[in-house]
Amino acid sequence: KHVQQFLKENHLRWDSLGEFLALSESLNHLGKTFGNKRAILLGDALQDATGKFLELDKSPSRKVFERDNRGSHFKLALFWAEALATQEEDRELKEAFVDLATELREKLELIKQEFIIIQGTPVDIGGYYKPDEYKVNTDMRPSATFNQAINKISELV
Repeated sequence: KHVQQFLKENHLRWDSLGEFLALSESLNHLGKTFGNKRAILLGDALQDATGKFLELDKSPSRKVFERDNRGSHFKLALFWAEALATQEEDRELKEAFVDLATELREKLELIKQEFIIIQGTPVDIGGYYKPDEYKVNTDMRPSATFNQAINKISELV
């Protein structure tokens, strides 16, 4: 049903909460196993972000023209960036995320609009079992504003 709705309405209602929690625990495990304090910090910040995500009920809606998976991933990215930007344990990591957190918060409404405006029309991903990578990336990353912001941080860390 999720894929059918995505193809028909460009709305992906898949809830990634399990993936968020698994990633947090994976980062913490990696950090503890290899003595990597930064991995633990990233995992703890993701756990905090996931908690805020749940408290504020930012999961995807089942209805078109409401927040979908892409919008909920944006919200998690915002909360994670804010958690990293406000922590005091790793100054370098904090500095790397302050600008991202600020930019995402300032452009929140524009990014939300970019995720909603593309919904309601069918998408072609080039096949179900072996989709076209370019088409999928285009459809799954429809916010130019969000893409630019996260591309900047990927260059820093």
